[in-house]
Amino acid sequence: MLETVISLKNVNIYQGNSLILQDVNFDIHKGEFVYLVGKTGTGKSSLLKTLYGELQLTEGSASVVGFDIRQMDWKKVPFLRRNLGVVFQDFQLLTDRNVQENLKFVLRATGWKDERLIQEKINDVLDKVGLKTKGFKMPFEMSGGEQQRVDIARALLNSPKLILADEPTGNLDPETSDEIMQLLIQIAKDYGTTVVMATHDFIVINRYPGRMLKTENGRVADSANSGG
Repeated sequence: MLETVISLKNVNIYQGNSLILQDVNFDIHKGEFVYLVGKTGTGKSSLLKTLYGELQLTEGSASVVGFDIRQMDWKKVPFLRRNLGVVFQDFQLLTDRNVQENLKFVLRATGWKDERLIQEKINDVLDKVGLKTKGFKMPFEMSGGEQQRVDIARALLNSPKLILADEPTGNLDPETSDEIMQLLIQIAKDYGTTVVMATHDFIVINRYPGRMLKTENGRVADSANSGG
């Protein structure tokens, strides 16, 4: 029996009073790698924000890593986010501190206290993303690809069941995009982590084909239901 990590039933997503996506239904399982595609302004970001608790869900039912998104309030959002990782296009690293300190900041913010365990965890995630020796570097000393790896390391800190990646290759050259894709696919395979990746990059999708959720005309079409 496949473990369901995300389940949306009859979901309507609003930005303010505007209906952005209607009647959204899909399930995503443990270890799946799923693309979220669609033109700018068709609701990709709104869907992602709903999944990580930034946009309030008022219609339909949704469960993400075991949390009822409909019942989310600001007190519960931190607990949801401890169980998932978010990877941003623009890295969102703290520029005034090095890689180690960036990662330590997140662990402390999510309740880690033991310095030894914190250090072990940081070493572990940097190793997973191939940056074992770069912990002392400042973000501005790193290439875009390295910064994106730090962003992915940060998303892995709490051993999440789910990673939501918002255009993670959007600011990278093709070769670096390729490395980041291989890393994300490897993480899904090796750790059974579910990855949902919003992207415009059809070169990447053609090279690494996978299930696709497409936002268009206020709906979400699922390639898993269309036989291809």
